[in-house]
Order: sequence, then structure tokens, then C-alpha cells
Amino acid sequence: MKPQALGNVRVLDLTRVLAGPWCTQTLADMGADVIKIEHPVRGDDTRHWGPPYFRTTDGRETRDATYFASANRNKRSVGVDIASREGADLVRALAAQCDVFVENFKVGDLARYGLDYDSIRAVNPAIVYCSITGYGQTGPYADRPGYDFVFQAEGGLMSITGERDDLPGGGPQKVGVAIADLTTGLYASIAILAALNHRSVTGEGQYIDMALLDCVTALASNQGAFHLVNGLDPRRWGNAHPSLVPYQVFDTSDGKIVIAVGNDEQWRRFCQALGSKELEEDPAYARMSGRIQNREALLPRVQAIIAKLPCAHWLKEFSVRDVPNGRINGYRETFQHPQVIHRQLAVEVGSDNGEGYVRGIANPIKFSATPVQYTRAPCALGRHTQEVLEQMLGLDAQGIEALQSRGVISAAAQPARQEGA
Repeated sequence: MKPQALGNVRVLDLTRVLAGPWCTQTLADMGADVIKIEHPVRGDDTRHWGPPYFRTTDGRETRDATYFASANRNKRSVGVDIASREGADLVRALAAQCDVFVENFKVGDLARYGLDYDSIRAVNPAIVYCSITGYGQTGPYADRPGYDFVFQAEGGLMSITGERDDLPGGGPQKVGVAIADLTTGLYASIAILAALNHRSVTGEGQYIDMALLDCVTALASNQGAFHLVNGLDPRRWGNAHPSLVPYQVFDTSDGKIVIAVGNDEQWRRFCQALGSKELEEDPAYARMSGRIQNREALLPRVQAIIAKLPCAHWLKEFSVRDVPNGRINGYRETFQHPQVIHRQLAVEVGSDNGEGYVRGIANPIKFSATPVQYTRAPCALGRHTQEVLEQMLGLDAQGIEALQSRGVISAAAQPARQEGA
């Protein structure tokens, strides 16, 4: 196997749900040895967010939800009760041998167990310690809990997502995936990589404070800048674009397609695909500024032409003229898309105990020298407890059995359940 970019990095992962696991899965995909610490009985919350439960490719249904599987491949699961003194001691001992510590507990929670940054830094001064919370470690809201939906609302994203108020179905909408969580996970992985680089130069570890509200607010990009520069609130445009016309969904005679005209040359070719000399030669629409100012008059004319013929006709006509276009696919169609297949965005990941393969979405990063590898399917709770404690802490079978008997660590992992079980 080829070397991986983070093959020399070990991560202790005390995260649950999505933002933290998304971060650590990203690191694991690039080769980091991610040790996922979970409650020995309950495990990660999302293990129980089913049905649906994920299945191996030979049809066996596991005991864990698909949601959990989406963010927890390439990791080793260790079940430890950190609320017990012995459990907290085990985690500190593991942290002493790790490069990165990631957690998403409420502000101050881990200090009760001696697993906060100061306590971990005492046993490993070079540690990169990343905390992920809803509102951050400081400020008037720091102690509040929250989920992605709340942060999409408070961070302004819902105010610009959804159809215009004056149209049917108008009103704020959340994004169809937990975008605040996912964005925070990606920002956190970037921050960790930067901190590791800093450590390689200086030898110093550091603390990273990541907040979902911060990250979803930063995601505002040009829309947030519009407000900061002009003092105005951006409006919702639904599937249209505030600065590009035509750039939206259109109804054909047998379905819906997306058209994205991004400049004046594309507009000229778009009109040729429509077969409309009248629109192409109309000076009111020749420049983007004119199309924006006259969108209410222009778009019904475009829609009337497109509605006469089927999707296949228009997709062909726009494609041969290099006008950006596409179908609105369900995920069944997406994963059957020729380009998605070519880019191998669906992968099968084998379990490390011979229990079959699990299908999942590939990491989109394409390295030339250190490719992403898929070495472990999302595993059963505590699957690697004994392995990690033996390898890293030198515990013997008798010591591990004693810890299991006291409920400090998880017992042997349960196998996947057979069809109909």
C-alpha cells in the first residue's frame, strides 16, 4: 500500500454526532490512526439514529444507523467510561501517546474528568487539542446546547435559503444536509493540520476553539459581505441567483432542468440553443446588467420556449454549445451519473474482522502520491478496545478482563445481525 499523508499522526477522538466525527473521519481518510473513544454501553449517539441501519454488501444488517456509518469509517472504536476514575486515567494515558485530541463536549464538561486541555497538556505538552462546541468556549451563549438546525437559523443561512416570500412555498428553509456540522468538521480538520505544521516547526502544541455558529456565519461569504458593505440584508432567491440571469430551474415538457448562464458569451450561445434570434439580438438583454434589471420580463419568455420540448432535447442543445446545464437528480441518479462513476465517489470499505463490505461515499480529495485509502468500515462499538489497550498501554488479558468486569471498558464487540434477526 502507498504511504498516506497523515500516516504518522495519531488522533484521540472524543467526539459524537457529526461535526467532530466528520473532522476525524477526514483525518482518518488521509491516513491518521483515529482512536474513537465511546461510552462502553451507548457509544456514539448516532449509532441509535435508526432505522435505517447500514448493511454490509452481503445483506447483513448491522446494529448501527446509516447516519453513524456516514462519518465513522477508518477509525478504531474503544469503549471507555470516562466518568469513572479508571476510565479517565486510561484516556489520559492514551492521550500521552497521541498527536491530536478532538472533543465536542459542552464547555467545561471534560474538566470534571481531568480531560480538559490543561490536564492533557500536562501529560503531553505537544498535543494539538481541538474543542468543537455550538457557540465556542467564551461569550454569553457559550454554555448553551444546540444542533445544526439552530445554527443555520441563528447564523443567517436560513434567511437566504428558500423561495421568495411572494411565491408559493416561500419562506426560510434549512439546507438538506447538516451544513453547519459538516462545515465545522472541515474547518476543524484544516485548523488541526495547520497546528500540526506549526508544531513541526516550533515543537509547540496548541488549543483550537471551534464553534458551529462561527463556522456557519463564516460560510456567508459574498452574502455576508453584501450586508457588511451595504448594511442591507440579502434576500432569498430560491433557485434563482441575485447576480446572474438566467440562472435557475426551468420546466421542460417532461421535467425540470437547471440552466446557469454566467456571462454574456454564454447568453449568446444560450439564445442560439433556444433558436431565438429575437432574444439574442435584443439590446436590453445583451449584457448581464440588463438581464438582471429586466429579469421579470425576460424569464417568462425563456420559460415559454423551454416548456415546449423535453429535457433530453435541451440538455443536448445546451451541452453542445457549452452552456452549463444539468438534470435535478435524486441520489439514485447521482450515483449512476457517468462522471460520478468515473470519479469513484461510491466506495466499498471492508471491515477488519471479516464481516463484509460497507458501501459509502468516497472522500473527494485526490492525491497523486499519498492517496486516500479505505481500510476500516464503520465498526461495532468497542471493536478495538482490547487491541488498543494492549498495543498502546501494554495491558494484558487479565487486566483488560478486570476492567471489563467493572464496566470501565466495553466487552467484546457484537457481530452484525443476520437478515431477519
